[in-house]
Amino acid sequence: MNQQSEIGLIGLAVMGENLTLNIESKGFPISVFNRTVSKVDDFMNGRAKGKKVFGAHSLQEFVGSLKSPRKILMQVKAGKAVDELIEQLLPLLEKGDILIDGGNSHFPDTIRRTQYVESKGLLYIGTGVSGGEEGALKGPSMMPGGSPAAWPHVKNIFQAICARTPDGEPCCDWIGENGAGHFVKMVHNGIEYGDMQLICEVYDLMKRGLGMTNAEMHAVFAEWNKGELDSYLIEITRDILAYKDEEGKEVVDLILDAAGQKGTGKWTVVAALDDGMPLTLIGEAVFARCLSAVKEERVVASQEIKPKVKKFTGDKARFVKDLRAALFASKIVSYAQGYQLMRAAAKTYKWNLNYGGIALVWRGGCIIRSAFLGDIKKAFKRNPDLVNLLLDKFFKKAVSSRQAGWRRVVVKAAQVGIPTPCLSSALAYFDGYRSDRLPANLLQALRDYFGAHTYERVDKPRGQAFHTNWTGHGGTTTSQTYTV
Repeated sequence: MNQQSEIGLIGLAVMGENLTLNIESKGFPISVFNRTVSKVDDFMNGRAKGKKVFGAHSLQEFVGSLKSPRKILMQVKAGKAVDELIEQLLPLLEKGDILIDGGNSHFPDTIRRTQYVESKGLLYIGTGVSGGEEGALKGPSMMPGGSPAAWPHVKNIFQAICARTPDGEPCCDWIGENGAGHFVKMVHNGIEYGDMQLICEVYDLMKRGLGMTNAEMHAVFAEWNKGELDSYLIEITRDILAYKDEEGKEVVDLILDAAGQKGTGKWTVVAALDDGMPLTLIGEAVFARCLSAVKEERVVASQEIKPKVKKFTGDKARFVKDLRAALFASKIVSYAQGYQLMRAAAKTYKWNLNYGGIALVWRGGCIIRSAFLGDIKKAFKRNPDLVNLLLDKFFKKAVSSRQAGWRRVVVKAAQVGIPTPCLSSALAYFDGYRSDRLPANLLQALRDYFGAHTYERVDKPRGQAFHTNWTGHGGTTTSQTYTV
């Protein structure tokens, strides 16, 4: 068969179909294949009809339709399916061909697959794709990583189909080696968990605490979306609160309060634990979903454990302003923690990450897109070696000026009995990070007392280990020195 397509795509589910149409619309002929071949025919006779899309009925036909070096975008379910597809493709490919995983793969799998595919003489890319169905069709945020030699061959396609910032810059750039792209996408999803939980806590305080109607909350979120909180998630929260079904019922009130999750938030928290990073806010967001899922237990507990939520007393208008301040300050903490995790991972896996560039990639197309990300890019432009966003002059002032309102929100939430795990943990992290002394001295004393785990001293150089025979009969033998 004559080679004709610039790129090929395997997996015609929603994301695969929309990415195909996006790629074709930007002037790149594309071949498609699906394990269930009838989906190929349905697509070719439907949405792809009349377009520069070639529908293959076998992997051999599919591979034969591609220009060299062949570029194959795999849009299949993460996990075993990706490995199986790679094995099916390898015998059909030639040296220098490029395999691209556009799914939500776990970054250790991408590290392993990059090494394996490169050992066969081919190149590999694991790219995070964010923006959902609409983003795939109109322009997603893309986070490619893997074999650096592959990037020049796909850069023009990826940057043609991705979203654009308000200034016209492409929301796609090379992230780094092996699993870096999927790692950054994982952190993106973790921050997404945090952003949504923060919004939900503010909504809960408005609804149960202040007794606001959906229409009143809609108006508040509409106003917030015009300022520093301008973002996709605030925008769609505004829309959800105003949405009514054909019977005039407010749909948000009909939805069961039991959240689902696909695992990327959990992966983010596990990665933070592995690297010793205090990703407290995202961790609480994941656990909040877990708590929501035990709906039946919560219903029983609500009847057994009294009292219920107390009525709010005070200036409601002022409290709404405090909620805005608490939401923005907590959002800053969430991103600060996410960036600390990426910095730690870059050191662990020897990635050269462009932190300002990552903010630019997230500026459009993705779920966490917001005006706020432009400020993150500026922060890293001011100081590429910035260790924490809270130390940047803009964010330091932004959080400090909102402290009073933030604290009032957390206190009032505790008083009336409405849980705010993310708003509260963000404040606790902020207070902990700015403390020059924490009670970990007592913690180390406890560990040394019962396990001879040793400790460092404030009057001695860092790195020296000491042990006290607290009981007088414990001896001088110590356990391994603790890791800091």
